[in-house]
Amino acid sequence: MRPRAVSAPPALAGRPFPLGAHPEGGGVRFAVATAPAEAVEVCLVDADGDQLVERRVELTERTFGVWHGFVPGVRPGQRYGFRVHGPYDPHRGLRCNPAKLLVDPYARLLAGEEVNLSAALGYLGDPMTGPPSPVDSLGSVPLSVVAEQDMPGTGPAPQVPWEETVVYELHVRGFTRLHPEVPGHQRGTYLGLAHPAVVDHLVGLGVTAVELLPVQAFVAEPPLVRRGQRNYWGYSTLGFFAPHPGYASVPGQEVAEFRTMVAALHAAGIEVFLDVVYNHTCEGDLSGTTLCFRGLDAPAYYLHSHDGRQIDITGCGNTLDAGSPVVVRLVTDSLRYWAGEMGVDGFRFDLASVLGRPGGGPFDPHAALLTAISTDPVLSQRKLIAEPWDATGDGYRVGDFGVQWAEWNGRFRDTVRDFWRGHGGVADLAYRLSGSSDLYADDGRRPWQSVNFVTAHDGFTLRDLVSYNHKHNEDNGENGQDGTDDNRSWNCGAEGETTKPKVLALRARQARNLMATLLFATGTPMILAGDELWRTQRGNNNPFCHDNEISWLDWSPLHDEHSEGNQLLEFVRRVISLRASCPALRQPEFFEGRTTPTGDPDLVWFRRDGLEMAETDWFDNDRRTIGIWIDGSDCRSRTREGEPLGDHSWLIVLHSGTAATTVVLPDAEFGQRFEPVLDTGTTDGVPLDTTPLPPGARVRVPARTVLLFCATFRP
Repeated sequence: MRPRAVSAPPALAGRPFPLGAHPEGGGVRFAVATAPAEAVEVCLVDADGDQLVERRVELTERTFGVWHGFVPGVRPGQRYGFRVHGPYDPHRGLRCNPAKLLVDPYARLLAGEEVNLSAALGYLGDPMTGPPSPVDSLGSVPLSVVAEQDMPGTGPAPQVPWEETVVYELHVRGFTRLHPEVPGHQRGTYLGLAHPAVVDHLVGLGVTAVELLPVQAFVAEPPLVRRGQRNYWGYSTLGFFAPHPGYASVPGQEVAEFRTMVAALHAAGIEVFLDVVYNHTCEGDLSGTTLCFRGLDAPAYYLHSHDGRQIDITGCGNTLDAGSPVVVRLVTDSLRYWAGEMGVDGFRFDLASVLGRPGGGPFDPHAALLTAISTDPVLSQRKLIAEPWDATGDGYRVGDFGVQWAEWNGRFRDTVRDFWRGHGGVADLAYRLSGSSDLYADDGRRPWQSVNFVTAHDGFTLRDLVSYNHKHNEDNGENGQDGTDDNRSWNCGAEGETTKPKVLALRARQARNLMATLLFATGTPMILAGDELWRTQRGNNNPFCHDNEISWLDWSPLHDEHSEGNQLLEFVRRVISLRASCPALRQPEFFEGRTTPTGDPDLVWFRRDGLEMAETDWFDNDRRTIGIWIDGSDCRSRTREGEPLGDHSWLIVLHSGTAATTVVLPDAEFGQRFEPVLDTGTTDGVPLDTTPLPPGARVRVPARTVLLFCATFRP
């Protein structure tokens, strides 16, 4: 559409806070923070045939660096943007350019995802030395939309205790895009995720929380736009308050549909976590676009060097400055909105180390932004999960976050992958299986603050982890240079798809081993959506730009009981159910070697010969077998009413060796009988023989197997 501008009277005074666009008293109050501005216009955009008509209303009041005003007669649904007049001085980081229509960073709704680069660039020629671009970006960039205030409720929060939490990481679009029971117009949307058939799958699986890949409104970053690709994952945020419009079944209804989705999941007892990206934005490096933050006040939002160049510690072209009051306010206001009005139960913070590096300096767990989040009266009651690294070596901070933070435990992922592919011994594995006390116990944290995972969106799926030795990212458009080379995977004897029965059987067995290890380990397990259905990305470990079958979940295994996906699904359901019914396997306190009511320590490590591990045994890097005794008589788990929970005691045997071995069960001090409960050598995990075994019995353990025994003291 061709744009046309018309004049309008200046706005009335209004108030500076809260920021954004808020309907009240027969109009809308607008407020936007831009300290360097010399003048600001709110631009009301409407369609008139094939033209976009823009009414420019000057905001004449400035308080605390916030430009604000009240515009009578404006209603919800009105599209708008801001034009900022002020200094354009790249060497000071200032890039005000009134030719660029800017998104309101506090907008609750955005219209449009497409960006025309030629119009969205704020400069001509060189971004540091060239003049500002005079090209008007109206019609070439997304618009803000004034949102309705009355919305559907989100229902009572399930408030699942951390020690009962099982996280399921999924992509809103990809999860239901191919689901046969979801109506076509709802596939890949918030309502698709709320569909009863989808919720039933989650409930039947046994997960207690869904962790959604980014749903805050995003657009493709400049390099993708230049290659004609789209951003699929969503780690390229434009609007930190607005649900992504592409996930609405009805355009403009994304807020209502998101809240409906949350209500449906809450009603099923499932919490909703958001993967949030407060470390960078979609505007890219200095050669990128001027859509919002760069045109409002680039030095207040982004890290800059003394000569006005941007500092990038995210690997994404720009970095939000965690030490800026403007950023601290934006992030905490955004989080409170999602937690309060949108019903969100928790947040996973992408590249969270950046949030603890104000000014790009050393990591500080008590940095202003991290402290503001963890001490906020609303946010402190939500589950807070840090991805404890960034794109630099200094940013790798697993175990270093504050006492209220859970963390993605990358050490767990790497150690478990290594053990099952036959690398290294069992010393580090013991820490990971028992809650990673070496990382979290010394600062007062709990075992459940270790979010354990083997696979995530970033990397191989479970199927690909046991099917590929190398990444296969050629279709990403970056000549195979993207994605990690440190996959710690093993293809079980053939690269990629194969029809060899022995290879296929071994892959399925390894998948069960990895899943059982994850779910029996102390801590909070996180499962990648689709792993239970044997999903493949064809060896692509970084399909961030693939909105197609590479990334979408294939639900067909549900309808074929003999398929590998259906068989793995039954196994995963069984193991999650076992975890839920066995409090000793998900204890909320670290093991201490304390004596329990049975007279045994709370945790004992065993060798194959049935004897306890000696100090020297831990230094044997060729050791491939270990037994874990967990005493359930003092498991420290409680009901939701606070009553202590008792449990049986358990023996877990993990054997990653390439040949079968014999394991001797512990002596009678640890139980009068050991009942086989789980065996990863069978497709569903049910042992072929469940006859209880006596103390000291010799058990043959096939190559690459996990066994679980329930120990009882009854004769």
